[in-house]
Amino acid sequence: MSKRKLIVFISMSLDGYIATKDDDLSWLSVVESEGEDYGYEDFNQTVDTYLVGRKTYDVVKKLTGGTFPPAQRHTCYVITRHRHEPENGVNFYTGKIEDLIAEIRKEKGKNIYCDGGGQIVTLLMQKNLIDEYKIAVIPVLLGDGKRLFHGGAPMIKLKPLPSKQYDSGLIMLNYARK
Repeated sequence: MSKRKLIVFISMSLDGYIATKDDDLSWLSVVESEGEDYGYEDFNQTVDTYLVGRKTYDVVKKLTGGTFPPAQRHTCYVITRHRHEPENGVNFYTGKIEDLIAEIRKEKGKNIYCDGGGQIVTLLMQKNLIDEYKIAVIPVLLGDGKRLFHGGAPMIKLKPLPSKQYDSGLIMLNYARK
């Protein structure tokens, strides 16, 4: 049985931000193109578990009118410091992230999808748990906002995987941990 990979699949501005300071994501629309999902649906076919931080979870729920779309197709874990009962297919996890990942990897299944935010990505990097990074670089400079990479993680050597440039200017960067 092959190991279930933990893959970060996320968008960021060219200057490294995943949202503005006030959680605005409207800048992502600069690459919207009818019929183009930048490999998102194909990627979703390879995963069955979804990880996200509490702040990102709250932003998604706010943007979608109170729903959490990933819970409709994946087992979802929200990483949080505060205990909550599961709701609408979402599990809230307060333990050690490395324990959760180890438990998920013991089970049969597809890969694990991490959608951020930056604090969760940094925590996963600190524990050297991320196997691949799929980062959609959006051709916009935000100048300020919420960073994808916060610092504080050890150096992680990566090997490049095939990347792709789209007509919209989006570049999908793909790297794997060495």
